[in-house]
Amino acid sequence: MTTEGKMAEGEALVGGMMNAGAVFRHGAVVERPAPRTARALHAHLLALAEHGFDAAPRPVRLTADGRERLTYIPGNVALPPYPRWVMTETALRSVGSLLRRLHDASAAIAVDTCAEWPRSLADPAGGTMLCHNDVCPDNVVFRDGHAAALIDFDLAAPGRAVWDVAMTARYWVPMLDPASAAAVHPGGLDAPTRLRILADSYGLSPQERADLPEVIEQATASCRAFVADRVTDGDPVYTQALSERGGWERWDRIQGWLVAQRDVFTAALLN
Repeated sequence: MTTEGKMAEGEALVGGMMNAGAVFRHGAVVERPAPRTARALHAHLLALAEHGFDAAPRPVRLTADGRERLTYIPGNVALPPYPRWVMTETALRSVGSLLRRLHDASAAIAVDTCAEWPRSLADPAGGTMLCHNDVCPDNVVFRDGHAAALIDFDLAAPGRAVWDVAMTARYWVPMLDPASAAAVHPGGLDAPTRLRILADSYGLSPQERADLPEVIEQATASCRAFVADRVTDGDPVYTQALSERGGWERWDRIQGWLVAQRDVFTAALLN
């Protein structure tokens, strides 16, 4: 969704694929479809605030018709094709720092093990910290060129910090072959340099830096499976997007490029 520009009360918020056309702002409150894990997720969001992380929506309540109400976070959210302002190195550093703040707070909060957290984009290795799993530009609120908040925690699930960084890198570096990146990102982005900036601003450990390129490949495979499941289910939004963005040949090209560039990314992260 986007909070960019002035919005009248009750206006639909555009952006995103999973809840397109179903998210509305009513003054200081956003109303949207509640995820299956809404109760556990709301408890987690409240706990984040208690642990000092004020950069996420706060739950207001669940409605009887299966929707949730959250506080509205003012600012700008970039939608594809992404404008250059959201892909500056300053913006990238702020995203890494914001993600680290989220993880520092999340690490102190026990994960609700009774909740059926979505597995579609979750870390296959599991973990004891709730990860966002979808820190794409569409889900980061900016103010004055800096990442100020994260929204849309629908795909949150337990995992490792390096998995969430890998998922974030896919969108913000981006970890895409040049032809795929050019479709929605500004030109001239240097992937190895930007991957190092993200790792530095987040504060990845030496071992996490060494692991990151391969984890990005795993995350890309998970994203491909996520799309494949929705296409198989007949989801018209994902089916159209797949067709418009180059089909499965594009995914083959991305995955091949990541493998071919693995040593380059490893060197950028470790040297």
